[in-house]
Amino acid sequence: MTLTIVIYAVIIFLAIILAKLAVHVVKQYEKGVVFRLGRVIGARNPGLIVIIPVIDRLTKVSLRIITLPIQSQGIITRDNVSVDISAVAYFRVVDAVKSVVAIENVYAAIDQIAQTTLRKVVGQHTLDETLAETDVINSGIREILDVTTIEWGIEVTLVELKDIQLPESMKRAMARQAEAEREKRAKIIAAQGESLAAAALGDASDTMMAHPLALQLRNLQTLVELGVDKNSTVVFPAPLMSTISELGTFLARENDSAKHAAASVTTIAAKQGDEEGRHLAA
Repeated sequence: MTLTIVIYAVIIFLAIILAKLAVHVVKQYEKGVVFRLGRVIGARNPGLIVIIPVIDRLTKVSLRIITLPIQSQGIITRDNVSVDISAVAYFRVVDAVKSVVAIENVYAAIDQIAQTTLRKVVGQHTLDETLAETDVINSGIREILDVTTIEWGIEVTLVELKDIQLPESMKRAMARQAEAEREKRAKIIAAQGESLAAAALGDASDTMMAHPLALQLRNLQTLVELGVDKNSTVVFPAPLMSTISELGTFLARENDSAKHAAASVTTIAAKQGDEEGRHLAA
């Protein structure tokens, strides 16, 4: 009786082990590759998979997009500048059978090929192109990787440069270059402003030559502006002094003319009064 129980227990235990070896569940984001006596017999879609224990072997492959950091690489650009560049690559399995059969460790292989491709592509560009045309470099790396990895059943979906480290001497040189560029733009803008101001002053001088009093009014306005500050010292230019003298002479002449006109009017009025008196006497 005891022997029978032991036999049943052993049979049940073996059945459980065989069931565990025979029944597998492939998740939605996975695909199964079945080997029978070492030969691939096909891929299995997600769901419940039953294989022959011991004879068959199931390898699960993830179909999700995988993020692969590319460690920093010391690269010399085309214009002989040493930079350290790190990147990140995104890839996914499109052929589960090839990813298992064609290459032993797909993750390590993509990591190594990505590093060498990064050095190759960046080395073909100058430093300015590397900093300004990252999209072109990303596309170039991805295209080269796709050509190689498609034979492994892998599709590289995206490659992005993550960080670019420059030597301190190059950073200082670029800072000086940027400062010089800003100074150049400032001088150009100042020169353009001087040119416009000179043209406006030329037009103003033509107007003042046509209207001499406009210059005098402008001088008086300048004096008013200077007189806002009580502690200011006003220096009269020589032309202004002569103008003031001429203005005084003009006012004196006007006063003399007014006096002569008034005397003439008085004389005429006196004559008219004498004539009227003689007329009344007659």
